[in-house]
Amino acid sequence: MVSAQGFGGLPGGVAVSHLSVYDWPAEVDGGVCGGTPHMHLTCSEGYVVTGGRGAVQTLTATGYEVTPLAAGTVAWFTPGTIHRLVNEGELRITVLMQNSGLPEAGDAVLTLPPQYLTDPETYAAVTVIPADAPEAEQERVARARRDLALEGYEALRSADGPEALAAFHRAAAALVRPRLVEWRERWERGARAAAAATGEQLDRLDRGDVSHLADAAVRAEQPSAYGKFGMCGRLDVYDVYKGTV
Repeated sequence: MVSAQGFGGLPGGVAVSHLSVYDWPAEVDGGVCGGTPHMHLTCSEGYVVTGGRGAVQTLTATGYEVTPLAAGTVAWFTPGTIHRLVNEGELRITVLMQNSGLPEAGDAVLTLPPQYLTDPETYAAVTVIPADAPEAEQERVARARRDLALEGYEALRSADGPEALAAFHRAAAALVRPRLVEWRERWERGARAAAAATGEQLDRLDRGDVSHLADAAVRAEQPSAYGKFGMCGRLDVYDVYKGTV
């Protein structure tokens, strides 16, 4: 039985981070500034824009769209949405991530050219930012992988017909398959456990049992890391996923 008060993360198994979107100009699109285009395979993601202005470019099976972003905007998208953040002036976002932060734990594939999506080793060689490297080297790797992903992204945007996007979907799924056991465990201990706890609480209330209310708790967290080089920008991250129920 799941403990109704045992889940240690944010409500519903959500994770959160603060994002300052990259202001690095790209060689494509006339020097547009922004992040690395990528896609999540199992998670929805939400943006709460807290400052600045910009846009999110998205590419799905239904086509290409641009959604403007300004302070106060709330925007979200579902798995399979290729997205690229564009910074038009100090764009800052609070990011809400489904499934206990799984998007930042591997549930993302960058839109690299096909030759880099053949196996996990080839993919990691051009995407992993060495945590112990000097900041200048981390930035160099982050910029290089952003530009490489933009190369693949532009090819997907300009492709005729649906096959190029479908091929990317297949390659992404094959690439992450070795990590599915780890992802399932995170989901079971996070979002699934949180939903099960709500069901148990409803059952208790239906029986007239209010004992779980005596276990009420308050938690607060400061960021566990500041300014990490993420896919879309510099991240302040919170360790709200405790991994236990």
